[in-house]
Amino acid sequence: MSKWHASTPIIAPSMLKCDFGNLSQEICRLESAGAFWMHWDVMDGHFVPNLSYGAMLIQSVRARTKAFFDAHLMISDPGKYLNDYIRAGCDAITFHIEAVSEPTALLRQIRSAGRLAGLAINPMTPPAVIEPYLSECDIVLTMSVEPGFGGQTFIPHVLDKIRRLKTLVGPTTLLSIDGGISQDNIRVAADAGCQVFVAGSAIFDESDYTLPLSILERLAKNTVDGASSP
Repeated sequence: MSKWHASTPIIAPSMLKCDFGNLSQEICRLESAGAFWMHWDVMDGHFVPNLSYGAMLIQSVRARTKAFFDAHLMISDPGKYLNDYIRAGCDAITFHIEAVSEPTALLRQIRSAGRLAGLAINPMTPPAVIEPYLSECDIVLTMSVEPGFGGQTFIPHVLDKIRRLKTLVGPTTLLSIDGGISQDNIRVAADAGCQVFVAGSAIFDESDYTLPLSILERLAKNTVDGASSP
């Protein structure tokens, strides 16, 4: 078991929803609230219809925190920019199966750099598409909204996909979910097999990040532990 499996459930704040005018302060607030894993959604305006930020911004704050940086590349040509995110200090790099027809070489490149390698899958993409590559993955990220914008509503049918993936991945592969995660649905996502929960609005819409982080973690943990209490 990896140290990250021992730390699950992991609540990963989606930095797409933070206040970028006070980015350093936001990172400090998250750390003070107990967050140790931060999820960076990178959008190129091509693979998804929106732009966010890139490796330069991530690198600019890397030295300010010891938190785990998970870069989620929602971009059309991840191989072209992979080394930028490695140099930026990302601890995990996840890219989309929809963007790369043969991901094995990129997954191995990420692992050879000492990072966790991840594949992401969109809500309408069947699990069979990534099944041949699961042995190369440290993380499998299921999108529970259409990628490209924060604040969307959770798509419940992706839970069947996660249940299927749970039967296919090895014991050291983390199952992550991204999109619309809240106190209302984190339990069902955990019950389906998720271990990493990317949450944006559920955290950043609150004035005190400690409370939503602790509630989300407790709800997910109670499900994993088989507890029935709320």
